[in-house]
Amino acid sequence: MQDNIMILTVSRLNALLRELVEDNFMQVWVEGEISNFSIPASGHWYFSLKDADAQVRAVMFRAQNRLLGFVPESGMRVVCRGRLSLYPQRGEVQLIVEGLEPRGVGGLQLAFEQLKNRLADEGLFAVERKRPLPAFPRVVGVVTSATGAAIHDIIQVLRRRGAGVHLLLRPVRVQGEGAAEEIAAAIAELNRQGEAEVLIVGRGGGSLEDLWAFNEEPVARAIHGSKIPVISAVGHEVDHTIADFVADLRAPTPSAAAEMVARGRLELEGHLDHLVMRLATQMRRRVDFGRERLNGLHRRLRSPRESLALARQRQADLARRLSQAMERRLKERAWRLSSLAERLDDLSPLRTLGRGYAVVSRAGGDVVRDAAVLTPGERVRLRFAQGQAAARIEEVES
Repeated sequence: MQDNIMILTVSRLNALLRELVEDNFMQVWVEGEISNFSIPASGHWYFSLKDADAQVRAVMFRAQNRLLGFVPESGMRVVCRGRLSLYPQRGEVQLIVEGLEPRGVGGLQLAFEQLKNRLADEGLFAVERKRPLPAFPRVVGVVTSATGAAIHDIIQVLRRRGAGVHLLLRPVRVQGEGAAEEIAAAIAELNRQGEAEVLIVGRGGGSLEDLWAFNEEPVARAIHGSKIPVISAVGHEVDHTIADFVADLRAPTPSAAAEMVARGRLELEGHLDHLVMRLATQMRRRVDFGRERLNGLHRRLRSPRESLALARQRQADLARRLSQAMERRLKERAWRLSSLAERLDDLSPLRTLGRGYAVVSRAGGDVVRDAAVLTPGERVRLRFAQGQAAARIEEVES
């Protein structure tokens, strides 16, 4: 081994390679497919970025991935922005990702779909939890910008409808950083205050980025937790946000939300007009019917003399029928009594005595049926069909 040969340790070699890689690849854009994606307890994202022929390890630290708004998945094709480094412990090159964008679908749209699916699985969009709007709200809470077109449109509609509704405006920022937290806080404040009977939460139209505050989880949770029914009125009719799915009712525009609030009172007025017309018609019909019935009764009405004659005739007929019924009943009773008397006479002991028999009774009145109960010298009475006699027992034979 020659003396001028430099011998490096593995650590030194990896350190030199790390300097070489980091100095020459300070920012790169790499397209590929994510595989082996994992999120350990640290919150960092670890994955491989691959194509048909090669792959490279990648990491996106928590400080960067928490700003992304969505979570990538294995199999997703993405473009990563970052820098190359070398992990000296294993001597592996890795891509430290600072930005990540899906290919084919935007990051905001992906974040929208992921949050929508997660909240749906939790039941925040369930139809059975949605509440009906109050029929005649007197106080309406509005969460929107104080200077935007939405509040102007709402006021114009309610003024035109003459609904007599009192508005409670809670002005908030409706786009930009921190807007979602302001919207959620305003919803909670109106619930604590307790005056509003229904809430309108929304803003005018805009791009997906402009409307994004209404796609964030704090707003969805605040609407879900509201004790007051919520109308979501975000953007135009073609726009859909997470707030629309969670709210008790979606209005395509802020103006439409105001129409919904005022509709109950106008419908009531129209319904009352309809009822008044129906009542007048029914009253006319009842009067006409009563007049016809009275005329019919007048035609059927008899004079008192005729009615009295009919009553007397009916009374005489009833008296005759009653007399006949009583006569038949008395005959039936007499015949039955005679029949029972004959049967009773046949069973009478007097009939037996009339045939020559006598009834023997002891001094106490007991009838003697067995000679064995008598004793010689005992006095007994004999009853005949005609009269009685006293006797003394001379002899008893069993």
